[in-house]
Amino acid sequence: MDTMTLQAKRPARPPRRRPPSKRKRAVRTNITAYGFLCAALFCFALFAWWPMIRQIIMSFQETNLVDEPKWVGLDNFRTVVEDPAFGQAWKNTVAFTFLALVCGYVIPFAVAIVLNELRHARGYLRFVVYLPVMLPPIVSVLLFKWFYDPGPGLFNYVLDAVGLPTLAWLDSTDTALISLVLVSTWMNMGAGVLIYLAALQNIPGDLYEAAELDGAGIFKRIWNVTVPQTRLILLLMLMLQIVATMQVFIEPYQLTGGGPENATVTVAFLMYQYAFVYGGNYGAGSALGVMLMIVLLAVAAVQLRLTRDEKR
Repeated sequence: MDTMTLQAKRPARPPRRRPPSKRKRAVRTNITAYGFLCAALFCFALFAWWPMIRQIIMSFQETNLVDEPKWVGLDNFRTVVEDPAFGQAWKNTVAFTFLALVCGYVIPFAVAIVLNELRHARGYLRFVVYLPVMLPPIVSVLLFKWFYDPGPGLFNYVLDAVGLPTLAWLDSTDTALISLVLVSTWMNMGAGVLIYLAALQNIPGDLYEAAELDGAGIFKRIWNVTVPQTRLILLLMLMLQIVATMQVFIEPYQLTGGGPENATVTVAFLMYQYAFVYGGNYGAGSALGVMLMIVLLAVAAVQLRLTRDEKR
């Protein structure tokens, strides 16, 4: 049998398959991760992005969420701006944010520094500091409502026991807002302390030793070593603190109802009143929410710019 006959009987080789591209290999390798990512994005879009888009649409409508909505243009924004409580709500919100920064931004950082220096019972103290975060917010608020009670309340009982005059914590325009700040600080301090602790433990000990050899005291070491080494975390926590405190709602809703004399009416609380108290004016409440969202976006943009400059 000659060579030509053997070649004719030999089965033909299948065409060579091209190897998959780098992108296809990456997709096959990470297909499970992409599945979880798509599910997370779907939930985020459904419960975060869509409500924001719906709020923007409703701010230009007159609707009760039952009948067909009616487009009214900027009428809802005019209604909100002309409300006498509008300016007071923004004033109270800004004041609450400033006071919360003084208490809820500085105190957790100081507590984290103290806990970082301890050598004993560190885990137990971390648990104690973080415990209020694990409680439902309504439980913490109701607990402080008893603390602030002018009759059997704990705070006035302590003041009376040491011979100091008692205070009308929630019933006075002078103390109502700061009382809400104390509640908010106690509820949310634990999360900030743990984040600061994680940042402090990443600071090389050599920097502190060098500063101590140069004769720097504890406050100089904090200012010249701790603060520069945690600057990015401090900026991030500053933005989160501002965004969270400007949306304060549970404290005035449960403790003061916006009183006394509108001293604790905040923007978020006024939104609730428009939607669920003032005859279901969802359009005006949405318009106020859009204004608050624009302010918070501006704050976030400034913070991101500062963070980018720090990284450079």
